Amino acid sequence: MKRLIMTSLILFSILGADAQKTKLEKATFGMGCFWCTEAVFQRLNGVSNVRSGYEGGNVPNPTYEEICTGTTGHAEVIEMQYDPSKISYEELLEVFWKLHDPTTLNRQGADVGTQYRSVVFYHNEQQKATAQKYKALLNKENAFGKPVVTAIDKAETFYVAENYHQDYYIKNGQAPYCRAVILPKMDKLEKLFKAKIK
Repeated sequence: MKRLIMTSLILFSILGADAQKTKLEKATFGMGCFWCTEAVFQRLNGVSNVRSGYEGGNVPNPTYEEICTGTTGHAEVIEMQYDPSKISYEELLEVFWKLHDPTTLNRQGADVGTQYRSVVFYHNEQQKATAQKYKALLNKENAFGKPVVTAIDKAETFYVAENYHQDYYIKNGQAPYCRAVILPKMDKLEKLFKAKIK
């Protein structure tokens, strides 16, 4: 009997440890200025380790000053980890498409240039298929009144942006840019996705 109890306890502890090892997945999105993008996705339940950076260009280790010229080919993006048991990739895409204008090529509001393009960098074939299917559906339904021009590209090297770009809204929420540009996105997030917020 003691042996049976001990065996059961060992099995439960192994199964419990496996259950707690959640396999996090990676997602990378560009939807204009990464300060806005980071602020939105940091608030979602199941999302962690959101980092602002650069992806999709042809210059190794680019600086913010180089990115701002629009000549490196990089987009301002965020790379995040997410727990698919708490939020699906499709749900992340829904937030992505509803919180920016995916119909403007290389532009978000006053921010103009290839670095501000709408882009999904997929990390596996399933993400690619999901993003392509979702984009096709948005266009079929004419969801935005204009075609969605979001690029869906294979993930490349992600370069983490300089430290002062990380957690920008959290650290600078009272700054004029944050109040004028980011705060309305946060209000929209609250209105559309309240159930998904931490």
